Amino acid sequence: MDRWQAMRIFVRTADCGSFTGAARQLGMSPPAVTRAVAALEEAIGTRLLTRTTRSVRLTEPGQRYLEDCRRILSDIEEAEAAAAGSYATPSGTLTVTASVQFGRIYVLPVMTEYMSRHSGVTLRALFVDRVINMLEEGADVGIRIGHLPDSGLIAARVGSVRRVVCAAPDYLARNGTPASPRDLRDHVVIGSAGLEQSSEWRFGPDRKMAVSVRPRLVCNTIDAALAAAISGHGIARLLSYQVAPALAEGRLAIVLEEHEEQPVPIHVVHSGGGRPSAKVRTFTELAIQRLRGNRLLQPSVP
Repeated sequence: MDRWQAMRIFVRTADCGSFTGAARQLGMSPPAVTRAVAALEEAIGTRLLTRTTRSVRLTEPGQRYLEDCRRILSDIEEAEAAAAGSYATPSGTLTVTASVQFGRIYVLPVMTEYMSRHSGVTLRALFVDRVINMLEEGADVGIRIGHLPDSGLIAARVGSVRRVVCAAPDYLARNGTPASPRDLRDHVVIGSAGLEQSSEWRFGPDRKMAVSVRPRLVCNTIDAALAAAISGHGIARLLSYQVAPALAEGRLAIVLEEHEEQPVPIHVVHSGGGRPSAKVRTFTELAIQRLRGNRLLQPSVP
């Protein structure tokens, strides 16, 4: 048994949640994938996956082994890349992660520009509204909005965004403009579970002012909350980059600006382990240049 190939098959099976999905991505037959994982389990002496008729699920030893496999395969890829000279020439697959809307608006253009510059690199966009473990999910570069926890990631700050309270002008004309955060109790509030799930909104540079809000409408996507606010159905709290086009077009207006929190930082991050490959280094350099050059992401822009 080729142990490294079996580990690759196991990781892909765990990621796909099925032998069939892994086989499709690897260009193998489902029985061949099943046999490879079974042989790996036999060699290790423990069950890694629990099988059902339609899917597979990691066992507790399988979860630990999966993390080890990702690390080992990453080390092998790094060693092979160094031997092949890819630390000088970008090549291979580059996975970039960001939040859904920020990724679509700001990161995807960087990725397509990078594609036109480096024909030897295949790019994969992983846009999700959650903070992922980059190592576990195979991401090479991430764009993170928010304060970074201590980690082994190398980070470069590229800008910041504000958390703003906004509403359509016609809503404010009908219902009045809140003069203080506490006035929000008398307004229709639109909540966004993807951005701020708490029913308590905090204000001020020190975030010491807390106001309890009871949203009449809770949306699970930013786009839905934004659309509801633009349509005049209530007041929403979103990030400045998300509302910038509607503000510029006069479809939304910011309220309670003097009570805002400190801006939220944006970082480009990548793994701090070893020397970054050429694909990571060159993409990171381009992303930093383009995001720092975008005026909507700089603190001085209202």
